[in-house]
Amino acid sequence: MKTTSEHKETWKTIILFLSILSVLSSICYYTILKLNPTSIYISALMMSPALASFITLKIRKRTISSLPWGLKGYKYLKLSYTTPLFYISIAYTLIWLFGFGNFLNKERVFKWSTELGIDTPHQTLVIIVMIFLLLTVGVIKNLGSTLGEEIGWRGFFIFELRKVMSFKALTIVSGIIWAIWHFPIINLMYGRGENLLFHMGTFTIMIIGISIILAYFTFKSNSLWPAAIFHSIHNIYIQKICTPLTVSNDHSTFWIDEYGLMIPIITSIFAIHYWRKASIENL
Repeated sequence: MKTTSEHKETWKTIILFLSILSVLSSICYYTILKLNPTSIYISALMMSPALASFITLKIRKRTISSLPWGLKGYKYLKLSYTTPLFYISIAYTLIWLFGFGNFLNKERVFKWSTELGIDTPHQTLVIIVMIFLLLTVGVIKNLGSTLGEEIGWRGFFIFELRKVMSFKALTIVSGIIWAIWHFPIINLMYGRGENLLFHMGTFTIMIIGISIILAYFTFKSNSLWPAAIFHSIHNIYIQKICTPLTVSNDHSTFWIDEYGLMIPIITSIFAIHYWRKASIENL
């Protein structure tokens, strides 16, 4: 049982981390929103949770090696790779079936053909090769950025929250904070359009669902690596494959991508499954 003093120290650590993260993120958001939303600035933003956790550990006289760098087996690495592939595939299959977006975007396939140096008539080959490369080389390349987030959010933050909250509470709290951290980017994407609050809301639902799944994988494996891989697969499969292959229509803005309804709905179903597993297993 944690003492009142230990609880206070944990809360001090949590507040310190969030304060440092706010400062670092504000600098990154200034460069993104005021200077230029280039990938290098966005990558710096994604690294800020890791840097905030390192600074917090230094101030609190704890070592970086105390973070969950290890890995107990490969089960959760496999799940972290296949789970986002599964729920995103379900979501986009439903999007295409219900006509919320159409498959296939031939302009995207042509761009892929040019990039790969494969003749356009070999459309199926182009799609297969590019998807394979994106889900292997692309995921590894993107891992550096997602690792920057996951060192902070899953490697440090949720382990601190776990000292003062239940599994269910920390997944909701961490999910809401993680979602709010993304809001300036969503505002940049959609401006002051009439659908801005809708996109923020659907994104928040998705993020909370993912937070439940990632917390489960992280605590079961006692490692931050499953979360980093999961995050990278999620980003690549949606942003580089499924959304680009979808031809938008009048309904698309409300259903596709991370800011529409379909992925949050499917993600929530998966999250409920892991929520129940965590409860059964007294996680």
